[in-house]
Amino acid sequence: MKTVFATLLFIGLALTGASAQNKMTPSDLTHVVLFKFKPEATPAKVKEIVAAFEALPSKIKEIKSFKWGTNNSPEKLDKGLTHAFVLTFANEKDRDTYLPHPAHKEFGKLVGGWLADVTVVDFTNQAK
Repeated sequence: MKTVFATLLFIGLALTGASAQNKMTPSDLTHVVLFKFKPEATPAKVKEIVAAFEALPSKIKEIKSFKWGTNNSPEKLDKGLTHAFVLTFANEKDRDTYLPHPAHKEFGKLVGGWLADVTVVDFTNQAK
C-alpha cells in the first residue's frame, strides 16, 4: 500500500510541474517511467542512457513534453528507483505510436541490460 501511495504521490507532484510548464490539456496522456539501475551500471553508462532517453523527443514527434530527474524524496519509499522520466502525449494514439517506434525500441535495447527494475504508469488526468 505504501508503494502505491508513494507512486501516486510522485505522479501527482510530477503533474503539478508538468501542467504549469507545458500547458497540458485534459486529454493529454502522461507516461511515467522509473528506473533502478543494476549495481554494475557505472555513472558513465547511466549518463549515456539518460542522454539517449533525452534524445527521444527529437526522434519521435508524438512526444509532446519530456522531463526527468533523480529521486530526492526524504520519505525513503523509492524501493531503489533512482531515475524518473515523465513524457506527455496528446492522447493514447500518440503513446501507442511511440511504443513500437524504432527509436524507442533501440533505446530499450540500450537500457534493458542495465536495469534491475523498471516501473511504468500511464494515465490521463481525471482531476476536476
